[in-house]
Amino acid sequence: METDCLFCRIVAGEIPATVVRETDTTLAFRDIDPKAPVHVLVIPKEHYADVVTLTEADPGLAGEVLGTAAVVAETEGLVADGFRLIFNTGPYGGQEVFHAHAHVLGGEPLGPMLAR
Repeated sequence: METDCLFCRIVAGEIPATVVRETDTTLAFRDIDPKAPVHVLVIPKEHYADVVTLTEADPGLAGEVLGTAAVVAETEGLVADGFRLIFNTGPYGGQEVFHAHAHVLGGEPLGPMLAR
């Protein structure tokens, strides 16, 4: 665990979160500043700085994160109308917490990918 990592502290139970799904290796919880009616973060419980690091170190765990995201989308009722799955990576990609995580967003039309 990274002692200064927000998401590691959530995994450790030091910071509360509204958990929507948990497996042995992943945790999915509601974003505290949602950008859509459904906005759930899916993380590996083990710390990896970003999705590239995660995928290089443990491709199976990366697949488990995707699998958890798919289950979250289904249980949140997003599959029929569609949803967005985003991994922000690095400063230019808009990553704010440097622990690999996916955003599951949906519940309404989300508009264009980038605002210019």
